[in-house]
Amino acid sequence: MTTTRPLRFIRRGQPVTLAHVPPDRTLLEVLREDLGHTGTKEGCGEGDCGACTVVLGEAVDGRVRYRAVNSCIRLAHSIDGMALWTVEDLDQDPLLQPAPPATPPSSGAPSSAPGLHPAQEAMVQCHGSQCGFCTPGFVMSLFGMYQNHVCQGRAVTREQAVHDLSGNLCRCTGYRPILDAAERMAALPRMQVDEAQLLPQLASLSRPEPAANGAYLAPVTLAELLAARAAHPTAQVVAGATDVGLWITKQHRQFAQMLDVTRAQELRRMGTQGGRLSIGAAVPLADAFDALQAHWPMLHRFAARFAGLPVRNSGTLGGNVANGSPIGDSMPLLIALGASVVLASLRGERTLALEDLYTGYRQNVMAPDELLVRIEVPLPAPGESLAAYKVSKRLDDDISAVCLVLNLDIADGRVRRARIGAGGVAATPARARQTEAALAGQPWTVETVERAAAALQAEFQPISDMRASGEYRRAVLAGLLRRFWLERQGPQAVPLPVPLPIPVLLEQLRPEALA
Repeated sequence: MTTTRPLRFIRRGQPVTLAHVPPDRTLLEVLREDLGHTGTKEGCGEGDCGACTVVLGEAVDGRVRYRAVNSCIRLAHSIDGMALWTVEDLDQDPLLQPAPPATPPSSGAPSSAPGLHPAQEAMVQCHGSQCGFCTPGFVMSLFGMYQNHVCQGRAVTREQAVHDLSGNLCRCTGYRPILDAAERMAALPRMQVDEAQLLPQLASLSRPEPAANGAYLAPVTLAELLAARAAHPTAQVVAGATDVGLWITKQHRQFAQMLDVTRAQELRRMGTQGGRLSIGAAVPLADAFDALQAHWPMLHRFAARFAGLPVRNSGTLGGNVANGSPIGDSMPLLIALGASVVLASLRGERTLALEDLYTGYRQNVMAPDELLVRIEVPLPAPGESLAAYKVSKRLDDDISAVCLVLNLDIADGRVRRARIGAGGVAATPARARQTEAALAGQPWTVETVERAAAALQAEFQPISDMRASGEYRRAVLAGLLRRFWLERQGPQAVPLPVPLPIPVLLEQLRPEALA
């Protein structure tokens, strides 16, 4: 029988060791069922509602990095060697110490209870809770925000609060008082983690060597990772588990062995060299999008709409790409940017264009002993014009009905080059080659755009599902290309023909059609 090594982490200032934790057990199951700590709630069980949010602390370059994550889909063994805070720990952790406030408190309201953390106290003062079910998750997202902003001397802005709370849902209180609480935290007496005590504790949990065999494998170097892949080709590869976690919680699948790629240091690196941005496959989505935004600032809004922050904190760019879901938002973007992927095994490395990775629905060209180890993205070229669009039923934390990313080089009124990535319209993330051909070398005019829009509609035959009909998706593709043209013309833009959806919808809404 394959066994697992004991799971070890720091909680409330003390090391915790748990034996015989199955490799596919979630962190939420360990907290609620094994430890009996039910303050962390289970809502959706799929990383959407945020009721299960906890905060992890990891030693990085001599500091502690704090990330709010969804414990319902986070594998318990993935937090080995880290610090963990739940809503029940904020008034019981000896590492949380009072500190002089950066500014005098602006509110004269007294503390509601001794020992409350500013994240909790602000929720009380701002009346940020009604039924209370979502409150533990909100408090922990606020705690992560507090450690990453207030404790670093930066006040939390309204915009930052909206961004960081995008993965937490509330059905009764409303967001206004919760956002008020996020801003109020900086005005309360300071309380922060004593990292001088925590860092040696985290160092004491570091493992000198990886487990060569076992139910949960987490190699710490690329060589060890590839050796483990070759030795255990049937092990389920996992990174942030933002999809694998759903297979466990929703499909009730069981996995006897997991291969965790997130501990291999080579896969956690980013950098630029030779005109390319290299992103390791285990880099969290939040960090990968930050790196992409540094070169393409226009991606800020698009990146913020990729799930909620706890999902971006756990999920990895490499995992999203290797997963191959046709509704994964990162792949259309990377295709439009001309990205390539590097696959590795003990036999060596090979590089191919990202769009050539996929052979069918969630199928790819990787051999059983291969892993995706990094993504290479060419840096922006002069004259490049990039836009990324996501259409979904709600603004935040939702799955795309259509994702379209256009990257055009326009000079002297002519399209010199075009790369277009599309998601949600085919069995795989796709490159719109026919539409690119309809644009390349053509004058940048209304007539060219209309011909390209027709080509884009004809290039894909999307299915109808609960998110959108196939006809709607095709109409949206054309509409987004027209939008791209209009946004680059400014106020003098020539009006375009009415897009297809309006007459189609009017026809569908006739009383006799609805009878």
